[in-house]
Amino acid sequence: MSKKFLKVMSMLLIAVFVLAACAPAATPAPAAPAEPAAPAEPAAPAEPAAPAATEAPKAEPVKIVLWTKEGEADGGLQYVTSLTDAFTAANPDVTFEVVNKEVETLREDFQTSSLAGNPPDLLWTVSDHAGPFTAADLIQPVDDLVDLSKFVPSVAFDGKTWGAPISSGNHLMLLYNKDMVPTAPADTEEFVKVAQELTKDGTYGFAYNQTEPFWLVPWLGGFGGAVFAADGVTPTLNTPEMTATLQFLYDIKYTTPIVPAESDYNGADTLFKEGKAAMIVNGDWSLGDYKTALGDKLGVAPLPMVKSTGKYPAPYTSGVYFMVPKSLEGAKLEAVKKFMEFTTSEENQINMVKTLSRLPALKVALEDPMIKDDPILAGSSMQMSYGTPMPVVLEMRCVWDGLKPEMQAVLANTKPAADAAAAAQTAAETCIKTLE
Repeated sequence: MSKKFLKVMSMLLIAVFVLAACAPAATPAPAAPAEPAAPAEPAAPAEPAAPAATEAPKAEPVKIVLWTKEGEADGGLQYVTSLTDAFTAANPDVTFEVVNKEVETLREDFQTSSLAGNPPDLLWTVSDHAGPFTAADLIQPVDDLVDLSKFVPSVAFDGKTWGAPISSGNHLMLLYNKDMVPTAPADTEEFVKVAQELTKDGTYGFAYNQTEPFWLVPWLGGFGGAVFAADGVTPTLNTPEMTATLQFLYDIKYTTPIVPAESDYNGADTLFKEGKAAMIVNGDWSLGDYKTALGDKLGVAPLPMVKSTGKYPAPYTSGVYFMVPKSLEGAKLEAVKKFMEFTTSEENQINMVKTLSRLPALKVALEDPMIKDDPILAGSSMQMSYGTPMPVVLEMRCVWDGLKPEMQAVLANTKPAADAAAAAQTAAETCIKTLE
């Protein structure tokens, strides 16, 4: 076992990561008894009755253990179990054990269970996991398991595709309370002005997750930057664009304060639901929850254009995917293939949109009028069009780990933006060397 592999596996195990239905075969009915021959002169011998059809051998029962990152809060887990129940009703030889795990716990537990030779049979998870799972040789490509031509682009690298799409997007966007902000601001200048007017008496113009760099990335794109060079693996964190991004986040907290003094994901989420924050940046996974909390008051739009550059913020886009353990084969693999086809049928993709307000991965479903005519879904789809695919390379882990403490230092007012950008670059480069 190579030193590189050991180092990769060690990192994977300790890192903390942030931000069709087929009806069952019919049992043949016994052959009807032959009609008695009509009497004739002379009597003709009766035709022999056809032999009764033999029953097809019953398929051996198959149990699929499915791990999913979906939780109960937004109805995701309930949706997954509704699919498994429906599939089992049509395919009684297949049963499911659905296990919910938090995203990072799922990653860690899958790596551990795979190394122990006891992985689950199917994963329902985020695209980010493809990088570490392929680096450790834990999953198999899906190119021959599903018809990928029917879907939006999936997680593909090294000439293979490592995840079968369930939903697309998984991206950040601007959500706003129409009672407080009738129309989404067009650019950052208008955004700050509107938010300032609303920040008073325990109410904030804007709330966002100040602890995770996933929420920084869209603004970085708006300022014209990116976390990687064109090769997709060389960090580009120590740049004027990153410094400008960090300074912008600092300014909306301290110079023209429009955000709470402290706010993580849950804090910002609560403020928005309670009507104490006029605007928030959150992902498409939150739409169902916010529609319940705000009803017709919920507005969705792309993040405002950065005034100084004329560019729109570019959130990472990915989605939710099936990933198949490398060891899966035989009857279980066939059952998994059928379930993936079932889940991504046009009917079930549209049902997912209705249930979870997530954009489908099936191309034909994306063209459904229900999406185009719905202002919430249309706003989400527009924001996705400005996004950029989430990198799934191992180096991404190093970028997150290098950037997170430096972003937090800027927002804690303990380090200037330029110094933080330089420190993030050094930390990411040092981390990447451990992968070599």
